[in-house]
Amino acid sequence: MNLRQLECFVTAVDEGSFTRAARRLGIAQPSLSGHIRALEEEVGGRLLARLPRGVTPTAAGRALLPEARACVRALDRAHQAVRATLAAEEGELEVATVLSMSVGLLPPAITAWQDRYPRVAIRLHEFVHRRLLEDAVEQGIADVAVGPVPLREWNGPLRIVTWEEFVVVLSSGDPLAGRESVDASELADREWVLYQPSHGLDGVVEEICRRAGFSPRGRVRTSQAEAAARLAAAGLGPAIVPDNVVSPGLDGAVLRLEPPTTREVAVYSRAELSRTAAAFADVLAAQRGRPPRDARPIHL
Repeated sequence: MNLRQLECFVTAVDEGSFTRAARRLGIAQPSLSGHIRALEEEVGGRLLARLPRGVTPTAAGRALLPEARACVRALDRAHQAVRATLAAEEGELEVATVLSMSVGLLPPAITAWQDRYPRVAIRLHEFVHRRLLEDAVEQGIADVAVGPVPLREWNGPLRIVTWEEFVVVLSSGDPLAGRESVDASELADREWVLYQPSHGLDGVVEEICRRAGFSPRGRVRTSQAEAAARLAAAGLGPAIVPDNVVSPGLDGAVLRLEPPTTREVAVYSRAELSRTAAAFADVLAAQRGRPPRDARPIHL
């Protein structure tokens, strides 16, 4: 078993076609087929099911896929590490994250990163739910993940780098708009701006309201945190969002929850963090101080 065989296998799965995989790798299709056939002979069974219009992994192929991806990614990281050393830190860092953090937490961190490492580009992979993010990292989709601390036991490296606070957004004309904070229980009789059930923040809002003794009634649901803030500011009901997604020009009222509610943000990976990924974690950690002393953390 060699890396070229694993690369051919992973590419064939990703493309769903020998023809497209060969084109992407820049080799002849018979050569790609030969590499995969040799790999199947070595492991002792079929890894890909040949279909009339493409290929799909067998059960054995699905078992091999995460390890194969990790090997291919490790080779890519090794090439990038050498190129970075020889070319004053050039290359690309692939970062997987959840949607709300890609529009709130990460932009200032990426700006700071580009100031320090202008020759290392960032490629984002965005997911609507933390479970999808964790699955993607386990499958070797990206170099590193930035997101809530995984719910499952994580066997790879993990570092808590920062935190986010959840706030309530209301319209500027709301009776509570002049206040600095609000207990969620004061909004129990309202109709809310909520998230789609498939969105990771849906569970966060449900838990905050459960702690306050009620279940929120939705007037409108959205799949974007920044849209939730705008809808709430427009008077369609209160919304709970991470504070970092609220734009400075939002025409609405932003109130802290009482008590403050925060969530830890971690950088984690399936394999050992590369030097570049560790440097990115350092940049994230420098963006914010400590959370409020009286904060109630949420682990969703």
